[in-house]
Amino acid sequence: MKILVVAPSWIGDTILAQPLLALLKRNKPAARIEVLAADWSAPLLARMAEVDAVIVNPFKHGEFNFGARRALGRRLRGNAASAIPGDTASHDFAEAYVLPNSWKSALVPFFAGIPRRIGYQGESRYLLLNQRHRLDVIAHPQLVQRYAALAGPLPAILPPPRLNSTHEQQKAARLALSLPVDAAPVVFCPGAEYGPAKRWPAQHFAALARLVATPQHPVWLIGSDKDVAVGDEIAAAAEGAALNLCGRSSLEQAIDLIASASVVVSNDSGLMHVAAALGRPLVALYGSSSPAYTPPLSPEARIVAKRLPCSPCFKRECPLGHFDCMNSITPQQVASIIREQFTT
Repeated sequence: MKILVVAPSWIGDTILAQPLLALLKRNKPAARIEVLAADWSAPLLARMAEVDAVIVNPFKHGEFNFGARRALGRRLRGNAASAIPGDTASHDFAEAYVLPNSWKSALVPFFAGIPRRIGYQGESRYLLLNQRHRLDVIAHPQLVQRYAALAGPLPAILPPPRLNSTHEQQKAARLALSLPVDAAPVVFCPGAEYGPAKRWPAQHFAALARLVATPQHPVWLIGSDKDVAVGDEIAAAAEGAALNLCGRSSLEQAIDLIASASVVVSNDSGLMHVAAALGRPLVALYGSSSPAYTPPLSPEARIVAKRLPCSPCFKRECPLGHFDCMNSITPQQVASIIREQFTT
């Protein structure tokens, strides 16, 4: 039996989808799970034990391209003669789970002629999905629960996300980036793809680096190409206490660097969920977003959020202009948590 899962676009959401994959494997141990995902997520999915293969989704975020989606679906069709509802021809995939709520995200499974196409009702996807769920936000307040519920009734305890990283992979990542193999770094993840309202100020990260960096626990900044500028700003203000690796490492290398960290300090971002899935001690900083919706799923995580009357606002930029939700989380407060809970 083959199952197709259409993954979310965001890295963090992809990690939050892993409990669904684990439940599918638990319910159908012999099933082969293939994930349709953006190419930047492939290294992440390769570290999930439940994923047997990744099919690269070639569409940019927000891109429609009806014809190309139809062509991709037909390439995945196997022996099916058509995508007409009720078609009884032999199909390669038996089930598809469509995690994004958009209409276009359900097109590929439809054109692949997959008999069972499962997802939330979303944008009136009456024809595209033939097993539609209605979202119950009261019963399932967290995104991870909403994804997992597509597999059936939720167990009392969801299987947590878990990414694989071996000692050999961690050593190779450090050697490739000319980093000391014996250090126990404090890793900062200063980026957040959604917008600046989710980012702790660069000056706060720099001050924290000056407070916690030691020769044995150097501070490494990890992020994507989009985080290079903020990484440079932090490194300059930290006056030698932080090394900027933003944009220098691949996602695969970032996974292995985070896996060997003594502690991770992160905004609510994809790398925050990576750190949680690797079981690293984690300080998760929340401002405009909500830990009630997308918390780090790890007992090793400490959430820091001021819970002001104006937050969470879920805005890309502070609508009030003061950014108190993040500004008021002080470097001294975070340093105290690091010293008390994580480092030796």
